[in-house]
Amino acid sequence: METVRYTYRLRPGATAERVLISEWHRTRFLWNDAVEQMKAEAKPTFGKLSKRLTVLRSEHEWLREGSQVAQQQELRTFAQSLDHSFKVKGRRKPRFKSAKKSLPSLEYTLRGFSIRNDRLILPKGVTVPVVWSRNLPSAPTSVRVYRDSLGHWCASFVVRREPEPVPAVDGSIGIDWGVSTTATTTDPAYDLPHAGHRKRSAAETAKAQRRMARRRRPKGQPQSKGYQRAKRDAAKAAKRAQRRNTHEARQWSRKVVADHHLIAVEDFRPKFLAKSTMARKAADAAAGTIKRALIENAERAGRKVVLVEPAYTTMTCHVCLARAKRLTLDRRVFVCEACGLVEDRDRNAAKTILAVAERGHASVEGVRHSVPPSEVSSAA
Repeated sequence: METVRYTYRLRPGATAERVLISEWHRTRFLWNDAVEQMKAEAKPTFGKLSKRLTVLRSEHEWLREGSQVAQQQELRTFAQSLDHSFKVKGRRKPRFKSAKKSLPSLEYTLRGFSIRNDRLILPKGVTVPVVWSRNLPSAPTSVRVYRDSLGHWCASFVVRREPEPVPAVDGSIGIDWGVSTTATTTDPAYDLPHAGHRKRSAAETAKAQRRMARRRRPKGQPQSKGYQRAKRDAAKAAKRAQRRNTHEARQWSRKVVADHHLIAVEDFRPKFLAKSTMARKAADAAAGTIKRALIENAERAGRKVVLVEPAYTTMTCHVCLARAKRLTLDRRVFVCEACGLVEDRDRNAAKTILAVAERGHASVEGVRHSVPPSEVSSAA
């Protein structure tokens, strides 16, 4: 059995939406209070935060009017996020949630919600119709109710289901991430070209943003309906490009996973490109989204996933593992001075990634390795 999420649209009425927003403000208050406790104490545990919740509920009547299940789940999520920030290097600690910038999100365990007559029943008598686009494979154990950037309310149920059978295969593939081509593989049939979904919607987004700038009122005054419509149009264009990238990532990753047992992936971190001249195109390529979808599908199917450090993979020959002295960005063809190999630089990088993974010098299933290609060449 595997644990997955099934997401559905919600159609809350005006009263139900007001109750959900009020509940979110209560949980947001507890989250921000936990951040304050984090400043006083380095790592407050869920047990200590839960005891403080009991004190706060006894002091504030407006806090007692909310669901204790949702409030406890918010503190549990905070504790897990804080614990994860200590374990993962470079992950920042939880921060304050702003009422204007943060999107509403509530979590309920099994004793805090139920499904009756195709409706989601939440505490305090909140009943929300659900758009059941597909059937749940089993009874949900928890649900997350949230509102996205377009103002749509959704419910994400955690359920367990039987994994889909995947045929056994023996193929292997190496994947190198790029900008001009989103993914270059050892087999050209599995290459993922740059689609440019955000670039195609850039004109529509810019037009909506210009309308927002013209209709924006001074600070402190409520924004007009025309401004709100322009803001919604800009969010729609961005959301449409995001959904296209997600759909493309899922389709491509399923194709790769279905035909290969060993998948060597460049452990590419696109964060550093945010401050470069390629930031816009790198964001349009959405390599991070595609990488996550590929790893999730591969692990779910029982494939062997190897994350290879990207350092020097472009400069290393996949045949003899000799490293080139210098390879500028404008040179798109790799020429090995040791064995005379001439090949496209991205294709050579993908084959180098696969060669490193096959030789066992990289770590498996999400654990990054630290062996540079120079040591790999000497060991080989």
